[in-house]
Amino acid sequence: MSELISHVSDDQFETQVLNSSEPVLVDFWAEWCGPCKMIAPMLDDLAGTYEGKLKIAKINVDHNQKTPRTYNVRGIPTLMIFKDGKVQATQIGAVSKSALANMIDKAIA
Repeated sequence: MSELISHVSDDQFETQVLNSSEPVLVDFWAEWCGPCKMIAPMLDDLAGTYEGKLKIAKINVDHNQKTPRTYNVRGIPTLMIFKDGKVQATQIGAVSKSALANMIDKAIA
């Protein structure tokens, strides 16, 4: 995993995501989730592509249940882009890298 991607917990979510000066793409995932593993390399690539414009954070839904509940995460992977403490875009399920990039570009424009 890229060193540009951070892992956040329920306790760190407000500081790391909601109060971030940059938009943050949050990946709600779990270790047993096949589609989550499929998109991980894409997120690594995107972390480099958008360095300085967007942060990427992962939150394990098995170890952190408060935050997914707060944002009604029912399926994983769920990707949400937060900007100024608010959800700007949501993608549920694995998608192509170009679809993710498109979602990011719209949300951070």
